[in-house]
Amino acid sequence: MYPTSLISTSFGDILAKIDEFIWGPWLLIPLLLGTGIILTVRLRGVQFLKLGPALRFVFFQRDGGGESASAEGDISHYQALTTALAATVGVGNIVGVATAIHLGGPGALFWMWVTALFGMASKYSEAFLAVRFRTTDAKGQQSGGPQYYLKHAIKGRWGAFLSVFFAIAAVLASFGIGSMTQSNAVAAQLEHSFGWDPVVVGIVLAVAVGAVLLGGIESIGKVTAAFVPMMIVFYVGGCIYILAANIADIPAALWLVVSNAFTGSSAVGGFLGSTFIMAIQYGVARGIFSNESGMGSAAIAAAAAKTHHPARQGLVSMTQTFIDTIIVVTCTGLVILSTGTWQEENPDVMTGNAFSHGLPGQWGHYIVSVAIVFLAGSTILGWSYYGERCVERLIGVHGVLPYRILFTVVVFVGTVTKLKDVWTFADIANGLMAIPNLIGLLVLSGLISRETKAYLEQDPHLRRSGEEFSSVPQEELPAGS
Repeated sequence: MYPTSLISTSFGDILAKIDEFIWGPWLLIPLLLGTGIILTVRLRGVQFLKLGPALRFVFFQRDGGGESASAEGDISHYQALTTALAATVGVGNIVGVATAIHLGGPGALFWMWVTALFGMASKYSEAFLAVRFRTTDAKGQQSGGPQYYLKHAIKGRWGAFLSVFFAIAAVLASFGIGSMTQSNAVAAQLEHSFGWDPVVVGIVLAVAVGAVLLGGIESIGKVTAAFVPMMIVFYVGGCIYILAANIADIPAALWLVVSNAFTGSSAVGGFLGSTFIMAIQYGVARGIFSNESGMGSAAIAAAAAKTHHPARQGLVSMTQTFIDTIIVVTCTGLVILSTGTWQEENPDVMTGNAFSHGLPGQWGHYIVSVAIVFLAGSTILGWSYYGERCVERLIGVHGVLPYRILFTVVVFVGTVTKLKDVWTFADIANGLMAIPNLIGLLVLSGLISRETKAYLEQDPHLRRSGEEFSSVPQEELPAGS
């Protein structure tokens, strides 16, 4: 008994040390923010100047400017966006925000915003590259993402190493951020709210996930396109109601966020207390957990989109970060702060309690429970696709079916297991994914900026027909680049 406890404690301590190094002030935080800043400058603030046209393009011009019928790809712009949203808008937007505020203080929300604003340039760039260097697999489906563009755009052993490193990290991450944390949150919430048995929840969830996975990306795209926007509106609607009821407390909540972003916060009640470094660390770490900008994961879904030019899907994909963090995360954070539940001891139920305080009767827990079930479920579907595309890169298409089976089993395991170190493991896997991808984005930033400039000079408002860009030349990569 004693040795087992010692081993468990030591393993947790080791994970914590690795996580602290990866997300510390000398590695991923400056690399992540620095890459976003450099890409923002080189792309001339594309995320600020083209956000409006990009939102209009994806939500009010779903045929992709005439692209869907003739362009290469497996799913539409809109389905690629909702698949990526499915993978990101989940537990990170509900439990992850509470954890960031609990550990890093209210100022962590500020750094989540900063990560998102500069991360939009990173999200644009990785989606651009995913389409630019995508390939067709043995089954005729589009395959792309960092596991391919790192290999094909950065020639030689260095590019191959970064590609394999990313693919391995992504497969590991799919079992953490993409599966166990999500299914565990679903089971815990339903048990807390309704007393449902986690075993039964696990069986039902695993069967549902397995059924959708059999249909591949087309099935995933149809499912996510149908209910992800509905669930986001449903959840955000609940947030807006609470914020309207507590409108007098919103200025104080915003002041908490801004003031604590640079000073940290002292311990109050159940709150652990934080420093300036902790606010940045947990804000950036949970920010990337939430919107995945810079990780390269969403680029895998973008590569499947039907499009004539990579810049178009890049612009569509960057709206995902805006929706995920600037809208959904902000709503969650302000609800937690304005209702005062951010000072409670248990971050796992912070958001649920905030909704219970802000809505009449049991509606608060009902809304959070339903939101977690559907948003976490959609995250599982999105990440299953990311994982299988990386398995296909590592061992070929024959590895996809065994991966889907294993992934489905892990979904069940997550619902019945107490996961003390899973969040730490997920943070580590996210960081390991981000490192090779961010290096690639920096190396290829010149290519991205030149081809983006050429595209936007011809179609600054994203209104021209897609076929007009099928003949736009793309620069040849020099040997050894």
